[in-house]
Formats: sequence, C-alpha cells, structure tokens
Amino acid sequence: MIIALNNKCNLTKQDFLKYQEELGKISTNNKLILCPTFLNIGHYNLENVELGAQNVSSKEPGATTGEVAAIQLKEEQVKYCIVGHSERRNYQHETNEEINQKIIKLLDQNIIPILCVGETKEEREKHLEKGIIEKELEIALQQVNQEQKEKIIIAYEPIWSIGTGIIPTNEEIKEMIKNIKEILPNNKVLYGGSANEENIVLLREIKEIDGYLLGGLSLKPEKLKIFIEKLEK
Repeated sequence: MIIALNNKCNLTKQDFLKYQEELGKISTNNKLILCPTFLNIGHYNLENVELGAQNVSSKEPGATTGEVAAIQLKEEQVKYCIVGHSERRNYQHETNEEINQKIIKLLDQNIIPILCVGETKEEREKHLEKGIIEKELEIALQQVNQEQKEKIIIAYEPIWSIGTGIIPTNEEIKEMIKNIKEILPNNKVLYGGSANEENIVLLREIKEIDGYLLGGLSLKPEKLKIFIEKLEK
C-alpha cells in the first residue's frame, strides 16, 4: 500500500520539525510519502518516509515568478509530486492541458507524478463521473509514452467528499477505481476523500484500492498511526 500525506498549506517550520519527529516514530510496511509545503521541503529529514511535493511549474525555469520547476524539486531529492489536485483545479483554475505539461516536466526529471482525478457533486448527480475521469486521464497523459505512463500514480478523489467527512459507498469507490484500471491496468490507484482512522475499517474492504492520499489526517501523526494499524490488520 501507498500512503501519501498531503500537508497542504499547513505547519510553520517549528511545527513541521515537531511533526516530523512524530512521523519518524511510525513503523509500517506500507510506502509513506510526505508532501509538505515548498518551504518545509528543505527541512525534510526522515528515513521511513519518502519525499514528495504538492505542485510543480508547467514551465521551464525562467521568468515565472512564484513557480518551482521540476529540476529544482529534483535537486531537493523529491521523488513524487502531486498534480491536478482538486483545490488547484478549483482555486488556481488549472486545466487538464496544464496538468499534462506538469506531468511531462516531472517525468523528464524522473519524479513520479501523483495525478488526482475526480468529479464534483453536480457531475455525480448527473451521472457524468465516468466521462469526467476518462477526459481528465486522456488529456493529462497526452504525449506520455507507455513506459512513463505506468510509473504514474493515480489518486481518485471525489471532490464532493474532500474535507466533508462524507465518503462514497464502497460500491461507488470500487466502480470508479475499476474504471480507472480499465484504462490504466498497470497503474497504482489511490483513494482520497475524507479517509480517516474511523472509516478505514470499511474502506480496506475495497481490494481495488492500492493506497490512500490523506489531507487532514496527514497532520495528526497519532491518528495516522491508528489508521495504519487498522489498515494492516
């Protein structure tokens, strides 16, 4: 299993150092990936957790104020990077085409993208979710060869579930992940969307899930430890 921890825009330097100490105490056979803020990447110092980033520029290094290029992430030993998170699609209006450029830039630096895909509540109610996911995957993976494509980790995150405490039924999650794996049979697919230490007992029944992308729970090492313990039972 892969457990990716998305800190989002949280933790000051001092908070991160304390948080990192607690993460270092977690023992698991699962692959842990930590995606801190850009400012905290330089303070990463863990042996039991691999380093990821939350975003990357779609451009080459140069006159793009405020951006961070893939080659810069590579220099910081970043091995994974989230792209296409629903919050960036919503707040920064990122398009599938822009996400595609980010994926290409990351793969050029041998950084593994964690590509987020998912539908809104309105799209789910109109039964458009399957087509939405297919379109996001199709455009995001343009000009990516088969060998590179199979390295990409997909994170299915129903947008209406993120941070709400509401999760789809097991059947709904299973159906969507199976649809993704029909398109990408050799790729790992994570689930993201209000997974926590309480509902993991239910979620672990879905054998199609290859891991989890955790947001709020990622900030609480004591609850994360319980989550992992229940996942491994």
